Amino acid sequence: MHGASLSRWTMSYFAAACLFLILGQGMMAAGYGYPTVSTAAPETLALVHVVAIGWLSLLMAGALLQFVPVLISRQLVGGRFAPVVLALLVGGLLLLVSGFVALSGTANLPLGLLPLGGVVLLSGFALLAGVLAATLLAARPLGLPARFVALGVTALVATALLGTAFSLGLSGAVESPLLDTLVGEGIGLHAAFGLGGWLSLTAIGVSYRLFPMFLLAPETEKATSRAVWWSGAFALGLVAACLPLLLLAVAGADILLSLAALLTLALVLLYGHDAIGFYRARKRKQAELNIRASLAALAILAAATLLFLLPPVRAAAGENAAALVYLFVFGWLTGLGLSQLYKIVAFMTWLESYGPVLGRAPVPRVQDLVAERRAFVLFCLYYAAVGAATLSLFGGSAGLFRACVCVQLAATVALVNEFVRARRLSYVPAALRAPAGAVHPRLFLPTFAPRR
Repeated sequence: MHGASLSRWTMSYFAAACLFLILGQGMMAAGYGYPTVSTAAPETLALVHVVAIGWLSLLMAGALLQFVPVLISRQLVGGRFAPVVLALLVGGLLLLVSGFVALSGTANLPLGLLPLGGVVLLSGFALLAGVLAATLLAARPLGLPARFVALGVTALVATALLGTAFSLGLSGAVESPLLDTLVGEGIGLHAAFGLGGWLSLTAIGVSYRLFPMFLLAPETEKATSRAVWWSGAFALGLVAACLPLLLLAVAGADILLSLAALLTLALVLLYGHDAIGFYRARKRKQAELNIRASLAALAILAAATLLFLLPPVRAAAGENAAALVYLFVFGWLTGLGLSQLYKIVAFMTWLESYGPVLGRAPVPRVQDLVAERRAFVLFCLYYAAVGAATLSLFGGSAGLFRACVCVQLAATVALVNEFVRARRLSYVPAALRAPAGAVHPRLFLPTFAPRR
């Protein structure tokens, strides 16, 4: 990434995402949503979308605005729309959550906020997908990481379309037997496209570039990495094929979903093999904390996938395998997100601050912007709390779950504070902090060059 241009709005996406993550965990700690109420309750749906859209999707969107140009060595097409996408996604999410609150009856809000939020979110995701698709199409043929992103963007479009349809059906804005069937039978497909396709496949693709870059390992496209992509593509295709079967009440969807689950297991095992290969081939003697914390997330991904394939475990996990979904979302996706943010925020801050004076003045190392020993304890606390919260869901103890989430929330807030300290250059030795010509970055808003 040396010499690469920085996305002006990526830090704003990251800041908004972290705020929504803290909000989501705070809602769970306060007893809002599952397991206090059912997984299908409006309160749970509000909570799920705060985490899935507010935290994970904003995080992924901000990361892609920065890293897609790195993956393809081209400028982003339509980068000027980044603030528009951010406004649409945040505004649409707030409208959607307000609609779910109206659906629950806990506040006197118009139910029309629900479909309005769905339409605004669809607009935001469509614009984001358009920017990313135009950028990728201009760089064909695509390398492996970019092909993963293309697959993830396709899944994003499917997720957003299904979500909008659900908002229309749940609110009663549109009445249709097919829509009623979709609302009743299609939630699992919506989650598979979103959590498995858009978020997981995209994260895997970006990691195929980030892991070698941060480990100083050779970046080679191998048969196993191509098999990971094909497994993901076929799995998504099988999930998509289930949609008409469910709508038309034709048998066979369960078989297709089982095949997709087996392909997912193969994907996870092959991806784990590649990740370990990058680690073993590294030139950096000591792997940095973001890599070690990411490996923990990969282990959780493998465990959650394997456990989900075991019917007795899936049944013991509660409604809609809630405990395993929690482990997947907060152990794998959130664990990986926080781990990589720890490095990305420091790296982008270092480039923004000291890039203008490289070679002309002594500058700190990227590692000088963080305090790994302190953050190591926080990551251990976070993962331990996620594990304990998952076990409490298996045990059906809502009180213990809330206590574990409180610890998880405290660890998250402390990690976000570490991101803030990196942006503030708090750990940089005073003698190196502000050489002549260096830039002191804003916390999360972009810096615009003054007009001449």
